[in-house]
Amino acid sequence: MSSLPKYQEIYRRFRLAIDQGQLRPGERVPSVRALAQELKVARGTVETAYQLLVSEGFFEARGQAGTVVAESLAQLALKPVPVPAPVTCGPRPLQMGLPALDAFPRKLWARLVTQQVRRTDADSLAMGDVCGVQALRVAIASYLALYRGVECAPSQVFVCAGYSGGLALLCDALEMAGQRCWFEDPGYLHARQLLQHKGVELVPVPVDQDGLDVEQGMQRELQARLAIVTPAHQSPLGVALSPARRQALLGWAREQGSWVVEDDYDSEFRYRGQPLAALKSQDADDRVIYAGSFSKMLFPGLRLGYLVVPVALVEPFERSARVLQQRSAQLLQLTAADFLEQGHFTRHLKKMRQLYAQRRGWLVAALQAHCAEFLRVDEQAGGINLLARLLVDVPDEVVARAAGEMGLGVQALSGWTLEAGGGQGVLMGFTNLCTAGEADSVVLVLKGVISGI
Repeated sequence: MSSLPKYQEIYRRFRLAIDQGQLRPGERVPSVRALAQELKVARGTVETAYQLLVSEGFFEARGQAGTVVAESLAQLALKPVPVPAPVTCGPRPLQMGLPALDAFPRKLWARLVTQQVRRTDADSLAMGDVCGVQALRVAIASYLALYRGVECAPSQVFVCAGYSGGLALLCDALEMAGQRCWFEDPGYLHARQLLQHKGVELVPVPVDQDGLDVEQGMQRELQARLAIVTPAHQSPLGVALSPARRQALLGWAREQGSWVVEDDYDSEFRYRGQPLAALKSQDADDRVIYAGSFSKMLFPGLRLGYLVVPVALVEPFERSARVLQQRSAQLLQLTAADFLEQGHFTRHLKKMRQLYAQRRGWLVAALQAHCAEFLRVDEQAGGINLLARLLVDVPDEVVARAAGEMGLGVQALSGWTLEAGGGQGVLMGFTNLCTAGEADSVVLVLKGVISGI
């Protein structure tokens, strides 16, 4: 049985029939209704396949005269263009939270890994420091001081198995089970799930155009032990925490003796103006725990993140790190250290900013061209995801589920909210759209999904 989505199977059948001369220019093809009945699939599935064939110039829609193979193909020497089969563990079209995997400098990374392997000695085969390889902790501290304005000693840096590993370490060190925590609503879905799994009592705090509503947070739970925020680029709405809200949040933490976790997950990817300052750089009272990850900067399979903790918390975090034993592979930590120290990291980020601005533009243009009646794109200054608000009376979870059945990786905004009433929208990634034509193709699929519901 084919693992391709149904619309791609239909698309591929017609392409093969055209390429092999079984369907000739000007020849009429079955109507959408007739083919859907024959194949026992939804009409929207056939419509999506036909729209792709029309957009690529293989079909011509002639209204009541039906759809025919394009006459212009008679002048072309056609070559088969196979539909790529989905990769089992690879990204799906419009999948969120992924960097551009095709643009990662794999050869350079392989060379750095090889150099580290050649340096391997008996000591490097041991388990290593539970807090992270010293060379990487030094490199992270240097990078943050230079590019994010975060001053810290390497001893304050804890290397973790991704952001989730950092949250697990934090929950243990701060003994968060049963404690109350402010959480942005809507907010990062996977963080919410992990915190709830660890027994943290989440207090949903609304987000508006100025970011987390600190006043609402204080009204709902003044003495919360922790607040988790994404101040530079709120996940998933993309807004920035305003200067006034930043000061209010830091003031609340100081007065209540609470802690703030700054998830600075993609602040480097800003397409208008300079990256915003880190909240931690404004933290005069040392109440902010800074969280970063290389998953969205390099590649998610690296599973490498880090926390920068206040001096007062170094000891409890060290104790928890020894108990949890959540080490990342030492070889990869050393390679990442070389990547930072040799300047490859900053050059890579500069290249990705330019690439993502282009790919984001392709997706926005495709959505405006094909889905303007269904979706309105929210303006965002940066990030690697896009939010499009639904303009039709269709639940966003229904759209996301149907899109998933068609092979797309979009998510429903409502799934990222704790309280009802957060709005309806579709979240999507654009980093792995390699051409403007690919953006058009996947948006046409999404259009077929929404129009068919």
